[in-house]
Amino acid sequence: MPAINSPFLRRSIAALAALPLLTLAACGYGSDAKSDDTARVAAGAKKIDGLGSVKIGYFPNLTHGTALVGREQGLFQKELGATKADYATFNAGPSEIEALNSGSIDIGWIGPSPAINGYTKSDGKSLKIIGGSASGGVKLVVNPKKITSLKDVKGKKIATPQLGNTQDVAFLNWAAEQGWKVDPQSGKGDVTVVRSDNKVTPDAFKSGSIDGAWVPEPTASKLVAEGGKVLLDESSLWPGNKFVITNIIVRQAFLKEHPKAVEAVLKASVEANKWINANPEQAKQAANKQLADDSGKALPAEVLDPAWKSVQFTDDPLAATLDTEAAHAVKAGLLKKPDLKGIYDLTILNRVLKAEGKSPVDAAGLGTS
Repeated sequence: MPAINSPFLRRSIAALAALPLLTLAACGYGSDAKSDDTARVAAGAKKIDGLGSVKIGYFPNLTHGTALVGREQGLFQKELGATKADYATFNAGPSEIEALNSGSIDIGWIGPSPAINGYTKSDGKSLKIIGGSASGGVKLVVNPKKITSLKDVKGKKIATPQLGNTQDVAFLNWAAEQGWKVDPQSGKGDVTVVRSDNKVTPDAFKSGSIDGAWVPEPTASKLVAEGGKVLLDESSLWPGNKFVITNIIVRQAFLKEHPKAVEAVLKASVEANKWINANPEQAKQAANKQLADDSGKALPAEVLDPAWKSVQFTDDPLAATLDTEAAHAVKAGLLKKPDLKGIYDLTILNRVLKAEGKSPVDAAGLGTS
């Protein structure tokens, strides 16, 4: 998440420096017991670089559909051979960055804001973005009885998932473009920003304690199922209707020591995106099955169908839009101007894409020189 000059985040940043001391219990995450894919290992398969496992992190969200499908279809395990694909799921970016920094995961799917924050807070030493995964899937959903137009948002209570997270940055930037003033730390101003976990936002919306929310899928479609109306799709604000919502990151030490393992995971990611785009209905069901395994509950069709349609899966990290999102965070007062030069290393991904007969992707001047 982008840094904010608040006591809370200063404490968070201080805690970040002590991440190697953190335990799994402290971070509130861990590998799911259902993650054992060893039954899918081909006979005679060998370990990559002698590794016993590669630890992969992601969110149980549809915007992380590449990871969901890749896991459910056994694609990561297939490419890793006898090296076990070991998984951990997260509900927020900071905990995944903590896990990466402490070595509890090696590779992860994550949003742009925590990737930016993790990179800048470590002075460019903790992570690299090594691939893209998804675009879109973020909407402003409102109570149509209280809000009927964009100008009606002024004076209302709008939820975002977390202080300084990707959607929080996007909403504050949009509000500023409307000419409204909002204190980024307290969320108070011409519109009130309520930081609310995606798990509880639908209940808050249903109870009337918020008037709307700027949220990712499937939370947006859950609000629509509760009677909400999509007032704005964030993709409409971006050139070509594309903006990064999910990236793939890796620990720099792991990338240096085990490039073959990183390549195997990227091969699986590219294969997953290829299969998703060629088989959208089957892929949707595969993602939902993995969501059910991860959370204990599958999404109903009235939520799953519209949510899945609004997410685009891509190998391109859409690097130029990450730079723009960082600029939005600076403009909103959530982040000091960061030096993102070197945040991307797309060397392995472009090698994988070339082998697949696909065009290379660009780091928009932010790649490893």
